[in-house]
Amino acid sequence: MLLKGSRRYNLRHNTESAESPPFGEMINGQGMGPTASLRYGICHMSFNGCEVIAVHNALVYLGIPQQLRDVAFFMEKYRVLMGFFGCNAYRLGKGLEHFGAQFTRTRDVSLAESAEAFIVTFWTKLPFLSSIHTVFCVRRRAGIEVFNRYNNRSRTYICRDLAEIAGKRRPIAIYIIK
Repeated sequence: MLLKGSRRYNLRHNTESAESPPFGEMINGQGMGPTASLRYGICHMSFNGCEVIAVHNALVYLGIPQQLRDVAFFMEKYRVLMGFFGCNAYRLGKGLEHFGAQFTRTRDVSLAESAEAFIVTFWTKLPFLSSIHTVFCVRRRAGIEVFNRYNNRSRTYICRDLAEIAGKRRPIAIYIIK
């Protein structure tokens, strides 16, 4: 018997019951389309899947795409409070490493400002009194393209710098993708 919210239950649900997002494509708007109905921990990814989606998007960017359900299954090991608070931001590197990505974890904003691609986790409002959000970013000529910036928007956003993405608060974790 599988317990609802367990790793195996979620894998079965994500494989058999839910539609998967198109393979090899970036994901934006975790609360929209097939991604919203996939499960991570005790919730649907529309609520808590941003860390899993950021790792997925980084893998797509690097040319080593994986099924979102497989990324979620591996990262279930690092969920916080049965996944209610998503994935441990300090363990995203475990998922990147497992699927063959090279990266450096830092809190140095200047390194992210000069990186070609990175994942950043930040507080949405006041630290410890709000939620965190994790996004995958790619430097473009026009600025920094941010994937999955908002739950209900299917497009990417171009920001001038990291402060525009995360606000004036110091990021929780930054993963420079190599």
